[in-house]
Amino acid sequence: MWADKRVSVVLMTYAERDSIRGVIEDFFATGVVDEVVVINNNAQEGTEAEVAATRARQVLEPRQGYGFATRRGLAEATGDLIVLAEPDGSFLADDILKLLAYASDFDAVLGSRTFPQLIWHGANMGWPLKWGNWAVAQLVRVLFRTSHLSDVGCTYKAFSRETVDAVLPLLTIGGSQLGPELMIRTIQSGARYVEIPVNYLPRVGTSSVTGDMGKAIVLGLQMIALILRMRLATLGRGRTRCPFRPAKRTSLHLVERRRAPAILAIMGVAVAADLRELTRLTVVDLPADAVSLGTGLPDSRAYKLVECVS
Repeated sequence: MWADKRVSVVLMTYAERDSIRGVIEDFFATGVVDEVVVINNNAQEGTEAEVAATRARQVLEPRQGYGFATRRGLAEATGDLIVLAEPDGSFLADDILKLLAYASDFDAVLGSRTFPQLIWHGANMGWPLKWGNWAVAQLVRVLFRTSHLSDVGCTYKAFSRETVDAVLPLLTIGGSQLGPELMIRTIQSGARYVEIPVNYLPRVGTSSVTGDMGKAIVLGLQMIALILRMRLATLGRGRTRCPFRPAKRTSLHLVERRRAPAILAIMGVAVAADLRELTRLTVVDLPADAVSLGTGLPDSRAYKLVECVS
């Protein structure tokens, strides 16, 4: 649960038997995830048993392809906030806190794996993939007149339920090039969106697509062709005005006490020694060994959920 909203995480699996159980457990361990939906896309033998040993709900999608699996996951998720991720260990479950922090003010939060400081040693993000993703993202930015974009292929994203309901019926891609279609449909829907950096780790096993440079190049060309077709199909059309939420006061919801000051700084909220200088501070008790935010309140108190309103 995050700010009284149920959180669903969707994982699409094909060749992640050796990592998926740990990824599911890591997401539940964050304390904010209410549901993990695993889309079994004809996964390798043994995957079903690994998922069955967790609290996740497994759904079979027989149509082969990342796009088919992702679309099925978006349709199956029941949460108010829906997070897409990978089950291969390449993303940190804790980074969901960053996505959800921005979800208070945006309808879609897009992850980016292109920030050098967050690309871990051994991650599959050599210069061809990094700059290829960046270049395709710039094509989207220029053709569709968007704000900053740097990674068209990052799965780690968060959407409001309203955004998913508006965009899902428009998705048509069944293959690995769904990423730009989902991004462009989200932009065209009028949803308020933002891109933020996420950690990118070495995956467990080898990707069936980006693990092969030839396949990765073909995928990049397919993405470019898709983007150009979508732009030609929308020439002369204006972008839909945001139908989801009116602009509201800046708010931030945080979990993980020791990360709060850093996330507050990222969000542009001044971090004072005494956070009582903010208009409102709401806290919920946790076990006494949790780390305090340094609010000036008794040190014996511990706090899990914090809402700061500037």
